Amino acid sequence: MTTPPFDLAQAHRYFAAHCFNLTWELIDKPDRTPADDEMMLHGSIASLWHWKHCEHCTDTNLSVGYWQLARIETLLRHTASALVHAETCLRHSEHLPPFYLGYAHEAVARAALLAGDESRARHHLHLAQLCLPQIIELEQRQALAADLETIR
Repeated sequence: MTTPPFDLAQAHRYFAAHCFNLTWELIDKPDRTPADDEMMLHGSIASLWHWKHCEHCTDTNLSVGYWQLARIETLLRHTASALVHAETCLRHSEHLPPFYLGYAHEAVARAALLAGDESRARHHLHLAQLCLPQIIELEQRQALAADLETIR
């Protein structure tokens, strides 16, 4: 393999963020088409792939990446994948600040609800709610609280 004519590390970092942001726009798009859904899924996978190739990839990067992928899988009703990615998000989030841990539990709750496991969904919803008072940043706390409200 030849050396590319650009900084590969910078390219991975750029595309990780770029794909994540483009995917986020598709998540928020109210009238997504099947092509948008496919692009949304592929964009999230590409973002995560690029993060994993960044030299300084952290559990925070992986937590957020797997959270986004779990959310997309839930939106697309891909139950098994949503559960796997939500659990992976949780594994990467266990030692992170409450904002990330809360969102990891939110992802598991949402995926569990999709799978019809209401008990597990309630448990993780409760664990996510326990994170709320620990989140110092008001905007972050409000964002998680609003997302948790959509699960009920």
